[in-house]
Amino acid sequence: MAEYFVVSGDTHIIEPVDLFKTRLPRGMRERALWEEEFTLDEPIVAGGHTEFKKLHTIGFDGWTISKYRQTGGRTPDGDPDNIIRDMDLDGVDASVMFPNLSLFVLFTDDHELSMAHARVWNDYVVERYLPYRDRMCPTAAIPLTDVPDAVAEIERIARMGIRAILLPETPPMPYWSRDYDPIWAAAQAHGLAVFFHVATGGVYVKEQVSETATTVRGLMTAMNMGKGQLTDDMVAGRTMGGGNTASASPQLIIASLIGGGVCERFPDLQFNLTEFGAGWLVSFVGMTDKSWRTGIGQDADWWLGFWDDSRPANDQPAMGRLFAVNGRWPYPLKPSEYLQRQIHVQFADDPVAVQARHITGLSTIMWGNDYPHAEGTFRGSRDCIEFNFRGVPDEERAVILGSTLADVVGFDKSVKKAPVHA
Repeated sequence: MAEYFVVSGDTHIIEPVDLFKTRLPRGMRERALWEEEFTLDEPIVAGGHTEFKKLHTIGFDGWTISKYRQTGGRTPDGDPDNIIRDMDLDGVDASVMFPNLSLFVLFTDDHELSMAHARVWNDYVVERYLPYRDRMCPTAAIPLTDVPDAVAEIERIARMGIRAILLPETPPMPYWSRDYDPIWAAAQAHGLAVFFHVATGGVYVKEQVSETATTVRGLMTAMNMGKGQLTDDMVAGRTMGGGNTASASPQLIIASLIGGGVCERFPDLQFNLTEFGAGWLVSFVGMTDKSWRTGIGQDADWWLGFWDDSRPANDQPAMGRLFAVNGRWPYPLKPSEYLQRQIHVQFADDPVAVQARHITGLSTIMWGNDYPHAEGTFRGSRDCIEFNFRGVPDEERAVILGSTLADVVGFDKSVKKAPVHA
């Protein structure tokens, strides 16, 4: 890897298993998220043993994963010095950092529960990771179930020195809602970058639901595929989704921010979508503009609808011009211009996103290794970058791999931190 500054836009902090049990207000600790660690010998792990973590929280109780030792070497943990050790191994100079399993409780429909967990998380990352701010940018979780409380928490974490906030993929109200304007105003006033991470939100505590939280369904589907035979329908389904999050969700967030006028009203905000991939972005960029212009060959006076014979010809409320809306875009910039000015989409291993960079814009895509998750590129990032960026000039690599995100969250990109070679 060349000596450009590399920033991972997706790093996860492995929290202490009892973080919330020990730090939540005493009256709430029985509702705290906590993790149970255990080791299994056979029959699950033939000929050896594997360490596991079992999650205990609303909507995910019993969710179990193996500890992060998937490719050998030292097992990652939440110790800042060990994270830096792993960053150096992977050629990463700086990282934007997110919760790990805490993501599942920070954004529920129970405001008291979520905000209590968020305050504990925010205090913890300030205490544990802000001393390493030249290489680490932890994000503060901001539940949106109460706007005044969200604004107060933004003000509080900004005073403590945090530079970025984390909002849910699935919000309680759509992001085009102007009810969120106080949140955008507070973030802009303090120069905070805004991040949305996949698999956040959509967890119901107050409402009775008959199935597990929506954010875990896709992972369970992938797990069941891995256990099954390669039947035609399974192979077709896997090929359709590729194991990635559907593009509809990040597209909805972007469309809401642009179409709802958030980008116009808050031009200094930088919005970052994390762990959604970015190969879908090239077609989406084109269609955002196409939706607001009459295309070549389209008849601007094309009428359709239902004719009401009981009404006169000049009073047909169920008839209308199909493309009349195309010329009514209400903002001074095109949708693609807002996107390229203020929105960044993170990927890990997505050559199509890199190949389409001159359409989407260099600063609109950014890289991250999803440390330490097994679906990420940790311990293989150097090779992954070379595969994804084959033939890409160094100056363009530098923008996508770190320069843009360093500017967004305030890293000093003039000083290379990680070794160039492993």
